Amino acid sequence: MKTKMIWANLVSHDLQKTIKFYSDLGFKQNGKETEELVSFIYGEKNFIINFFIPKRFDNALRGKSADTKIENEIIFSLSADSRENVDEWYEIVKKAGAEIFSEPENFQQGYTFGFTDPDGHKFNFLYWPGM
Repeated sequence: MKTKMIWANLVSHDLQKTIKFYSDLGFKQNGKETEELVSFIYGEKNFIINFFIPKRFDNALRGKSADTKIENEIIFSLSADSRENVDEWYEIVKKAGAEIFSEPENFQQGYTFGFTDPDGHKFNFLYWPGM
């Protein structure tokens, strides 16, 4: 048996700040936000990340979400087309107000840097030849 899709659900402590941040990065909103949720589409395969307010997210978890300002949960890797493209993304995310937790660096045959969004969720842009 196969699944059709996978998407991610994360917490947002300020949906309007989340909307501005990801819109500034050029990502497209997936539908219209509500009082409890905003959703964005990433990449050619339309990977979706939903951002829920803490009360709604904790209810879905049947528990308490991690404090991503001091704890780690996951790191999403976003592919880049070239080393130069990684550097372009670096400037874009800095301008959008991201916190850089890993400066651009060579990683094996690839090239990458890491950043956090306003809620502390970690992402990196990665160029990997042949990917």
